[in-house]
Amino acid sequence: MKQPVITVFGSSAPRPSEPEYETAYALGRAIATASWTVCNGGYCGTMEASAKGASDVGGHTIGVTCSALPMRGGANAYIKQEVPTFDLLARLNTLVRLGDGYVVLPGGTGTMLELALVWELNSKRMAPRGLPIVLLGEHWTPLDAPIRAAQPDALRLPVAATVDQAIDMLRAGLNDTTDDSPSQPA
Repeated sequence: MKQPVITVFGSSAPRPSEPEYETAYALGRAIATASWTVCNGGYCGTMEASAKGASDVGGHTIGVTCSALPMRGGANAYIKQEVPTFDLLARLNTLVRLGDGYVVLPGGTGTMLELALVWELNSKRMAPRGLPIVLLGEHWTPLDAPIRAAQPDALRLPVAATVDQAIDMLRAGLNDTTDDSPSQPA
């Protein structure tokens, strides 16, 4: 059975010892401890932190990099498997395609784009199955009201206050997606 892949979206700005970096590090450790793979954009900030957290407990990490971002250089030192892409859209599609679940940390427009895509795919039931999406922290909750006003039936995204709560939500969501699969003969 394939090890679930959790794609982590978040900012490239946080540095070691900053709270956002430490949260991403704890998230990466928790994902790997749950026997899941961490997937992210492969560069610095929360991407580095979540990969470092997973690596520190022996977890597998995937970094999806982009040759159109030469200023970023290669993948960070904690990425075990680099998946290079040629442009930002290919990178975004690969990050989404590889994920069996998603955690969205605070971030800017790139993170907002990633969130919007997985949210829309699930809302329109275009994902192969309902994939769990968890917002870690309150950063993105202001988006809920305008989305609800324009689209009252849009998928509600769960908000986790802690890393442990995010892991519990992912676990429940991953179990829900496997419960719909046909049972295998014994």
